[in-house]
Amino acid sequence: MGHRNLRQCVDDLESARQLRRISAEIDPYLEAAEIQRRVFHAGGPALLFENVKGCRFPMVANLFGTMERMRYLFRDSLDGLKRLVSLQVDPADLLRRPRMYLSAPWTALSARPRKVATGPVLAHETTLDQLPQLKCWPGDGGAYVTLPQVYSEDPDAPGLARSNLGMYRVQISGGQYVPNRECGLHYQLQRGLGVHHAAAIRRNEILRVNVFVGGPPAMTVAAVMPLPEGMSELGLAGLLNRRRVPMICRPGKLPIHAEADFCISGYLDPKRLKPEGPFGDHLGYYSLEHDFPVMHVEHVYHRQGAIWPFTVVGRPPQEDTIFAELIHELVGPVIPKTIPGVKAVHAVDAAGVHPLLLAVGSERYVPYQDPRRPRELLTLANALLGQGQLSLAKYLWIVAGEDQPELDVRNVAEFFRHALERVDWRRDLHFQTCTTLDTLDYSGPRLHEGSKLVIAAAGPPVRTLPVALSTLIRLPEQLGFKKPRVVLPGILVVEGPEYRKENGQRDGMVEQFSACYTPQDAINEFPWIVVVDQGDFTARSLDNFLWVTFTRSDPATDVYGIGSFVEDKHWGCRGALVIDARTKPFHAPPLVEDPRVTQRVDALAASGGPLHGIF
Repeated sequence: MGHRNLRQCVDDLESARQLRRISAEIDPYLEAAEIQRRVFHAGGPALLFENVKGCRFPMVANLFGTMERMRYLFRDSLDGLKRLVSLQVDPADLLRRPRMYLSAPWTALSARPRKVATGPVLAHETTLDQLPQLKCWPGDGGAYVTLPQVYSEDPDAPGLARSNLGMYRVQISGGQYVPNRECGLHYQLQRGLGVHHAAAIRRNEILRVNVFVGGPPAMTVAAVMPLPEGMSELGLAGLLNRRRVPMICRPGKLPIHAEADFCISGYLDPKRLKPEGPFGDHLGYYSLEHDFPVMHVEHVYHRQGAIWPFTVVGRPPQEDTIFAELIHELVGPVIPKTIPGVKAVHAVDAAGVHPLLLAVGSERYVPYQDPRRPRELLTLANALLGQGQLSLAKYLWIVAGEDQPELDVRNVAEFFRHALERVDWRRDLHFQTCTTLDTLDYSGPRLHEGSKLVIAAAGPPVRTLPVALSTLIRLPEQLGFKKPRVVLPGILVVEGPEYRKENGQRDGMVEQFSACYTPQDAINEFPWIVVVDQGDFTARSLDNFLWVTFTRSDPATDVYGIGSFVEDKHWGCRGALVIDARTKPFHAPPLVEDPRVTQRVDALAASGGPLHGIF
């Protein structure tokens, strides 16, 4: 069934015993967020906090906390949406299986938003300080809206058809913002809001913006979907909800979602910025304080009986992991048809999503070539790095599907084994330097700036991967390198000295480490070596290894190699590849919970407490 509004969704989940009401007072300052993180990791229900400290509005958490609940919410629409996506990519499928698409025209009608004169969201007005002041991590710079649906229109072509509905974080208190008059809007440069804002700056106009909170869950999901530029998310929300999205359209006003629970309405100045942040983000670190656009708030509307939905981001997995799984389920089959030759892709959640992308492709160029080497894979890699949010990938590993047709790109350990058995570091490393980086990734030299590395492997195995340390391996302990550990076959983690940067110069310790060996030394039995701060922590699990390695390194500055060389401007190495994944002074600090809040939540979850049995 499609949910007309959030209250109907809450009632639906409660009747299915997938939501629990919590009547005890819950503090939006750190406490609500820690409860959300714990219930998500326990695979628990959605939670409706009926008594929020210092606020009259109830809050709902963990709405999208499991894939089963996500499918339940959209139980009547997911299959139809998948058929429409398939038809959009491959119209010939309509001729092959016409009965599957009999309902497609009627389903597609729901993609058209409908204009209305008024709606429930305009029933009341309030102010920013009366909204739940949700603070998720101790170092956050203020209260944030964590499930916003930010609506804007293209100044060059206004209207619903080319509007953008995106999830960009919104800071509603703290910092230098004028209370109740201003809030911060943090967006990535290449996203829809950024494109609209750039157009407004070019035209020297304000950009009107509405921030919707709540409403049917389809609007939230649509806001996170990576749709092509110029395609409105309102259409996707209608398809997911099986009902046209009602938008209040008034002369001279930006449209407002009629069934939202809240709407913060205002505008961005063409060039006015203020410091936004810090904010505990989905890579597991704080994104620090930087200048971002200021939203001048004109109205804060809310419906009768409004509910404030929220989530928490942090080191994966968190609730946004479920969004990623849904995106993969809907969009995953599209990629091979969009880029012929690509068989599968996987943005690795444990590595922070954007830092690591794995792909399987075809290697059909020069079929009589012996030995085989990556050729077509490089074409496919460049195509992937030009596709929407895949362009944010920092490390892209791509292998030939012909070498192991049954290889599952989502089995990270098996994928690395396959790649490391075949990769030739002399040839298969392809850097892109001085390029853009995910705004939230601080491994590069400056905000938004960094590099990318494509690692392409094809052909038969060229080595057998070791699974245990050899007694012949010696470390330069006099330089502070110690405690080698095998993480996966062929992957060695080494604990290194603390990173030091003096007089603006980079720490050269990992470069010195690499220079201690020749390509003939026993350590090269391991084709991949990662230098870290805490070897025990990094080697404890695959997730720890992925998080440390790919969030704490920038390819151009942190990739070294034993027997490295430059030939015709190509960098490679004749021995092991070495990545410096130590924490650098310019990195953002990792997220750590407040122990006092942890104790309070422990008490709430103890026997007899209001959260007992939930996690």
